[in-house]
Amino acid sequence: MSAIWTTERSPFTTKEDTLAAVCVDSESKVLKRAQRLVRNRKLLESNIVQGKGGRGNNWAYGYHGHWVKEGDQLLHQAMEAVRREAERRDYYGGTVMLHSVSGGTGSGLGSRLCEEIRAEFPVSHLLTVSVVPHQSGESPLQHYNTLLSLDALHRSCDCILLFHNDQALGCSGVPQNKAFATSGLASALSQDTLSFMNRHIVSCMAGLLLPVRSLTTASGWSLGVEPWELIRSVCPMPSAKLLSVSQASSRDKLKWDSLAGITLQSVPQMSPTGKSYTSRAVLAVARGDQDKSFVTSSAHHKLKQGHRCVAWNPSPIDHWTDPLNEVCSSADAQLLTVCSNHSSVTSLLNHVVRRTKEKIAARAYLHWYERYGVETQDFQQATDTLLSVMEEYDAQ
Repeated sequence: MSAIWTTERSPFTTKEDTLAAVCVDSESKVLKRAQRLVRNRKLLESNIVQGKGGRGNNWAYGYHGHWVKEGDQLLHQAMEAVRREAERRDYYGGTVMLHSVSGGTGSGLGSRLCEEIRAEFPVSHLLTVSVVPHQSGESPLQHYNTLLSLDALHRSCDCILLFHNDQALGCSGVPQNKAFATSGLASALSQDTLSFMNRHIVSCMAGLLLPVRSLTTASGWSLGVEPWELIRSVCPMPSAKLLSVSQASSRDKLKWDSLAGITLQSVPQMSPTGKSYTSRAVLAVARGDQDKSFVTSSAHHKLKQGHRCVAWNPSPIDHWTDPLNEVCSSADAQLLTVCSNHSSVTSLLNHVVRRTKEKIAARAYLHWYERYGVETQDFQQATDTLLSVMEEYDAQ
């Protein structure tokens, strides 16, 4: 990841050429690779915040970790590191947080950090890159954690970029029935497959968030406004801010409308009830547009039709372009990354709500959450939040 974020034009680095990042985890072994960045002087050692034990795949334990001494220290140290990093910046527009909504640390502590960052920097932007677990097989608590995490993020964040493990696995070319043939768990995935899934997510993030020429100043300097312009472009209403991303690349100089067609292959068109999905807004980022042909291509029309953009938005398609492509290994390759505020997210929300209700009805694992202060009414509040979001998308 460091090779992607440390380009000369990147706002994700400091004047000292260190990463403007804070790495937090409740288990030190997870951050071993981050220690390599410290040794290579690419990351400040004070920006690695680690605990001595996990959070038991439990949102409540991760969120209310202040009930134990170490949890309180972890949250305090993480916020201190974020404050110091913000103070080092010439321009601080906001925070981009990467986390999972499945495990205890990513979902619980991640939710708590978002709330603390929002309270500390109330006028700054807050965007999350949230990885959603496989529909089943990762943890018996994953639906509880996802429900509570999405509820907390909806209250704290300006924008939530969702990446589904199932979709990332599909991009790896490994059939899911083969991948889970051993034990039915995500742990059955090979390290190569997991690495490919991670590279896919990182590539999509870089395609959206790395600086683009069309948003740089006249002097060619980037202020790092891409994440915040993304929010402006694709989240016209604060009640609907769950985004999906698709991407296509080519070294053979395909036409941009052909790449747009490839990105549409992963966009769901119809709900299980037969209702057409729609999109409130779409952002297309074209990298490697050396001949400036993207604007004159039919990609705009194809994306508008393929995403079934709502009629009430007069300008549903926004675009950024850059003649350079700093994401792909080949600088001559074309890369099209498309971000959509698409109503197909209701399929995920409906699945999470349904599975959560089934487990609550059986009172399965509830005592693990009650131990750390989460009661049945907290699950009901989170369920109501997700149901209201579903209604918002269904009404568009």
